Amino acid sequence: MAGRPVLMMAGGTGGHIFPALAVAERLRDLGVPLIWLGTRGGLEATIVPKAGFDLITIAVSGFRGKALIQQVIAPLQIVFALLQCFVLLVRRRPAAVVGMGGFTSGPGGIAAWLLRIPLIIHEQNAVAGLTNRLLSPLATRVLESFPGTFARVRTAVHTGNPVRREVLSVSRVAHAQTELRILILGGSQGALVLNRVVPEAVARLGSPAVRIWHQVGASDQGATGQRYTAFGVQAKVDVFIDDVAAAYAWADIAICRAGASTLFELAAASVPAILVPYPSAVDDHQTANARFLADRGAAILIPQPQFNEGCLAEVLRTLGEAPERLQIMAARVHEIAALNATARVVDLCVEVARG
Repeated sequence: MAGRPVLMMAGGTGGHIFPALAVAERLRDLGVPLIWLGTRGGLEATIVPKAGFDLITIAVSGFRGKALIQQVIAPLQIVFALLQCFVLLVRRRPAAVVGMGGFTSGPGGIAAWLLRIPLIIHEQNAVAGLTNRLLSPLATRVLESFPGTFARVRTAVHTGNPVRREVLSVSRVAHAQTELRILILGGSQGALVLNRVVPEAVARLGSPAVRIWHQVGASDQGATGQRYTAFGVQAKVDVFIDDVAAAYAWADIAICRAGASTLFELAAASVPAILVPYPSAVDDHQTANARFLADRGAAILIPQPQFNEGCLAEVLRTLGEAPERLQIMAARVHEIAALNATARVVDLCVEVARG
């Protein structure tokens, strides 16, 4: 390795960035230089420099599910991005390239393979994305969060999903069992269906008493707060939760989408969940993620077409009246947690980088 950096590729949403950040911070602790490849429009543009890492951006975006004109432009953009990555890798000579999702992983991974630089890819979801499916034959190591995602790939290793350091140290906050503490997580971009359904569902409960902490996303804070007020429900409504560890420590149960990073963080913090998978997720991977937990008694899966005020109110009422079920779910979700995932991914990165 001899002082050569590791190139991290991750961006777009927190689901890619936060696991990559956990790995990057551990590599930094070991004295490994790291550079980060991302885009200007993704969440990484603010989070990565704030964490103290050198961010290099390229112009690239996805094309699945986009309008026709964007699908026409995207291949040209990818070719240009590939050239940018090629130049970057020749100049910086990384010891290894690590792809953890986002638009940069495709061109960066191909450029690494062409230059014979060791490539490691990590798939967060139970169903592999197109980029990782294409890169898996080229990669030195293929890492998976859920067992069996790459069942036919010889180089696949089940590591679990890296979790932010502060989440691993969560200590649940004891409180009176007369109230149910509900944490609603819309993800880094919010989830309008949660913002619309939860306030009225909670108002219908009557008992048990509830406390609400709702992360709504930037576009819907005012409207969601008004819904709670209109239904006479007191709620803490935030655009973004900076101290997510405190939120996990506070919560009895979460209501959220089923992105892999959120699920593994909830598992690490022993927080059971009501999961409403995003129905338009590519390859319906969120439903596969949610089903993995639900099949093990660690979560309740409600498909979005069935997710309404009456359904949610009934589920919450049942859980509130049977706190022992919440305790069982909390224990089962913790069994899914891969608490050593970050260390395992880092060890494999260092091993591959050293040749």
